[in-house]
Amino acid sequence: MSKELVRSTTVVSGMTLLSRVMGFVRDMVLAALFGAGAAMDAFFVAFKIPNFLRRLFAEGAFSQAFVPVLSEYRQQRDVSEVRRLVAEVAGTLFGILFIVTLIGVALAPALVWVFAPGFVDEPERFGLAAEMLRFTFPYILFISLVALAGGVLNAYGLFAVPAFTPVLLNVCLISVALWLAPIFERPVVALALGVFIAGAAQLLIQLPAMRRVGLLPMPRWGWRSEGVQRILKLMLPAIFGSSVAQISLLFDTIMASFLVAGSVSWLYFSDRLMEFPLGMFAIALSTVILPSLSRDHAADDKAAFSAKLDWALRLCLLVAVPAAVGLVLLAGPMLSTLFQYGEFDGHDVYMARWSLWAYGFGLLGFSLVKVLVPGYFARQDTRTPVRYGIAALLTNMVLNVAFVVPMVMLDFIAPHTGLALATICGAFVNAALLFKGLRQQAVYLPQAGWMKFLLQLLVSAAVMTGFILLAKPELQWWLEAALTERVLWLTGLIGIAAGLYFLSLLICGLRPRQLLAAKA
Repeated sequence: MSKELVRSTTVVSGMTLLSRVMGFVRDMVLAALFGAGAAMDAFFVAFKIPNFLRRLFAEGAFSQAFVPVLSEYRQQRDVSEVRRLVAEVAGTLFGILFIVTLIGVALAPALVWVFAPGFVDEPERFGLAAEMLRFTFPYILFISLVALAGGVLNAYGLFAVPAFTPVLLNVCLISVALWLAPIFERPVVALALGVFIAGAAQLLIQLPAMRRVGLLPMPRWGWRSEGVQRILKLMLPAIFGSSVAQISLLFDTIMASFLVAGSVSWLYFSDRLMEFPLGMFAIALSTVILPSLSRDHAADDKAAFSAKLDWALRLCLLVAVPAAVGLVLLAGPMLSTLFQYGEFDGHDVYMARWSLWAYGFGLLGFSLVKVLVPGYFARQDTRTPVRYGIAALLTNMVLNVAFVVPMVMLDFIAPHTGLALATICGAFVNAALLFKGLRQQAVYLPQAGWMKFLLQLLVSAAVMTGFILLAKPELQWWLEAALTERVLWLTGLIGIAAGLYFLSLLICGLRPRQLLAAKA
């Protein structure tokens, strides 16, 4: 069992790694060409609104509701009923989102007012964000259909194409930034057009794979059909439960719009670095285990269900712990090496470092949430995570005010750091409640060896921490060093630190075969 999951997780992680690397190239290009000023703040808000909806509906609630129902249909019904379900879901989803898209484009200024109220006092930045939102908002239509196609392919064990698809967004944005933006009167507007082009490209690349598995039927309206209604009922609470982290990040953007220009961009670039390990592994692992857990639930195999959750949690911690250490200790070097070019200067590195420190500590909480949530959605329980999500979101909102207001009043140099701190506190609250719920419901029963495993992780992380603290140069060196020197030093530090971490795990007695041996 675990060998198949490891193989699938490796495929998704590999494709996600490619996407994240291209994402960093994209962000390096954007930082060098556009910097971190008012224009980029406007673009990030215009992109964050449909991106937020994408994570809320497409990758969040829709996928978490659709995959378990599709897996059940595949296991218990014939092929014709599966095809009918896909056709009706596709037609209904397209019809609803087409209307939503038209409304979103028409009400672009109102949406900017809601999501970035701090822009109202700056007419130029407000108008620019609204103009770009008219190009970016249709992305939600395209990417939701992409999520439908990806859910079908994942349910059939085909993970490579859906995992590769995000690469196209980065390729499109890099291309328009380099070649299309210079011919625009306001170059940053080209980026918004690039988002629209990327959405269409991501949908088109999925269609051949859908045809190969025989599930590319003609979409049709099916609002009243049994399968669509079940998915909708699962989606409504899942909209909130699976996307608390995204709502928290969006609330950060609203608060940041009231702070000094550049705050939205500093949070964006630091969040991008945190999203790299989160997307490459935690989200990949979540994507892989959801169909597998759904099959175990449909087969009423509780032992296998619990064993897979246990395996996923251990694998998650094995990667998230050193990644969090690296983000915190190498925050400045990473930001300098990746983004300190052109318009993105040393001051931007210094300011973004504050929020990356916070996000680095929070990586563990975000990762655990990604792995624990499928334990509920695979059982078609979307209500319980909602209750926990509300508690986490309220924690974030209260702490946003509690942290940021005093920082502003005391003239703290980087008040946007308070937004990141509040977000990670909400993530840990969410993870703790999700874990507690699975234990109380006796859905998850930890297997033997956890105390030894955690001790092995702590000792190995301590060895890694000691090396980085002793070996890394001060931030000023990174700000002044040439590109080649920064790249070589950062690559060397990460490579040696990772090697020491895994060597320490081996010395402490952890063997790869232990993670491949599933006890179902």
